[in-house]
Amino acid sequence: MQRNDQNLATGIAFPLVVDLDGTLTPSNTLLEAICLLVKQSPTKLARALGCLTKGRAAFKDYVVANTSFSATKLPYRENLLEYLRKEKGKGRQLVLATASHRTVADLVSEHLGIFDDVIATSSTNLKGRRKLEAIRSKLGEDFVYAGDSSADLPVWEAAKGAVLVGASTATTKIVGRTTPLEAQFPQASFGLKRWAIALRLHQWLKNLLIFVPLLTSFSFFDSEKIIISLLAFFSFSFAASATYLVNDLWDLQTDRAHPRKRLRPLALAEISIVSALTVAGVLIALALLLAFVISTPFLTIIGSYLLITTSYSWFLKRYVILDVIVLSVLYTLRILAGAAAIMVTTSTWLLAFSVFIFLSLALVKRCAELVSIEQSGGKATSGRNYRVGDLVVLWPLGVGAAMSAVVIFGLFISAPETVARYQSPLLLWLVALGLVYWLSRLWIKTARGEMEDDPVIYALMDRSSQVIVVSMIAAILGAYLISWEAFYG
Repeated sequence: MQRNDQNLATGIAFPLVVDLDGTLTPSNTLLEAICLLVKQSPTKLARALGCLTKGRAAFKDYVVANTSFSATKLPYRENLLEYLRKEKGKGRQLVLATASHRTVADLVSEHLGIFDDVIATSSTNLKGRRKLEAIRSKLGEDFVYAGDSSADLPVWEAAKGAVLVGASTATTKIVGRTTPLEAQFPQASFGLKRWAIALRLHQWLKNLLIFVPLLTSFSFFDSEKIIISLLAFFSFSFAASATYLVNDLWDLQTDRAHPRKRLRPLALAEISIVSALTVAGVLIALALLLAFVISTPFLTIIGSYLLITTSYSWFLKRYVILDVIVLSVLYTLRILAGAAAIMVTTSTWLLAFSVFIFLSLALVKRCAELVSIEQSGGKATSGRNYRVGDLVVLWPLGVGAAMSAVVIFGLFISAPETVARYQSPLLLWLVALGLVYWLSRLWIKTARGEMEDDPVIYALMDRSSQVIVVSMIAAILGAYLISWEAFYG
């Protein structure tokens, strides 16, 4: 915070009027309420848009009336709040003045407990000069205004002092020419690292499954198929990142109640809702463009992926067990996408194995979350219908799915097509043993509360898992390339 003490002589005793959106909270409460409206009842969005014909105030009234907005889950600028509490302690009058709906403003005021009065939109949308008129009618000509937006320049021009919160350089210069500066809270800079977290770039590792058909068809020396697989990888990754952004917007309220997810960039409003939607739209366009270039079957799978993930975010993830089944299907879809991209046939053995092993890994993720909740004294997940007591069912279900995948792999080893294709199919039993060890280890880590990330990401980042996976790949290559009879002449 920067403070200009030379200007305090005329401004410090005046009432301090504070804006809400972008100032007290870095978020936009109207956009958050719209996200809630779409989540709770998508059909009501059309009715809300219809209210725009009656003005923005009517639109806000409908949106807020049809959502369960919570001020307790909003992110607030803690440095500004600390300043306001100090001013309140000096006996200064604090007024919350916002273009947000009166209901939202009252909830915020009640939650923070520092404001003496509230000025907000009810029948008239209080923005710009209308906000200035409302402030003057309540406080007269003598007040200091705290805000962030250039839309409030008329208010600053009439104010006796200015508090700038996250204001742009241009707005800061304009205000500085007309109004004494009482205090300034510059916008914290959030670089590419926070965008990388929001886009879940580390989750792109999951999309390496697209290369599985390249491996199982032993086409890894075919340069054309390698290039196509790379394009498919980026297409799927762009689509996945777009869905992560949309999912985070969908889960703003529940993420903020989660011990780890509350630190996500969108939950903290470090990235705006408008920016997230814009980037998501660009990524989806890029994903579909690449998919169109690759092939029609691949484009169909990308479209199916977007449809399933959207359905998952909207409602499927609220259903016990159905959510993990959907996740296992989404993993398997990546393998199908890789096969469609390079135009190879996917083995039914591979698909059956994929469904069961990824069902087990999805259950690992749910059990890991429940173990964490149990250790912290909680009883249930937020936003999903899972309870700590469900672990007694989820443990055997997950381990059973893992062993089913191993059994399917064992049957695959003995299948006539495997015997015909591999020179030494018996070497594949080393892969089966590796799977037993690796999957059992994952479940033990989960039971100990050591599984802190997505199990697929954990497997790719964990050193022991890397050794096991590389060893299993080596065994598969050995079974395909090396003739056991060659050792015996």
